[in-house]
Amino acid sequence: MKVLAFAASSSRQSINKQLAAYTGSLVKGAEVEILDLNDFEMPIYSSDRENESGIPEQAQQFFTKIGEADAVIISFAEHNGSYTAAYKNIFDWTSRIDMKVYQNKAAILLATSPGPGGAKSVLAAATGSAPYFALDVKASISVPSFYDNFDMTENKITNQELVDQLSTAAATLA
Repeated sequence: MKVLAFAASSSRQSINKQLAAYTGSLVKGAEVEILDLNDFEMPIYSSDRENESGIPEQAQQFFTKIGEADAVIISFAEHNGSYTAAYKNIFDWTSRIDMKVYQNKAAILLATSPGPGGAKSVLAAATGSAPYFALDVKASISVPSFYDNFDMTENKITNQELVDQLSTAAATLA
């Protein structure tokens, strides 16, 4: 099984990327590819740009990566209660190829933040809109207070309740 995991963030030190990678490691027998959204940076989407220049190659590459995977794990960073600009832009361009961006892939949706809210607002938005973009959400988990629940040296969750939740979610993809 091939799992595609990424953070919906362009931060090079993304805690959401760490969470996505950790969760991917829990999927038994899976080959996990970790994407970096910085590899798909494009001009800000506008219909004028699309009409003048077409869809950027990076959007097609992103769409192809999803198509080649059996499942996806996405961990959403929250900026002002919503998606990061980096993720939203890649998503907007890719949706111009096909509104079914996620091509009916099974998915685990995650979110985390340094604070107790755990980026729940963006996770709720992503989970709620998933069916419109052909994403089969098997589990949706918010991890609050990331630095209190994740060992940066060992790269793993330390809170057993969260470990259990993430392990159960990972099992839905296998």
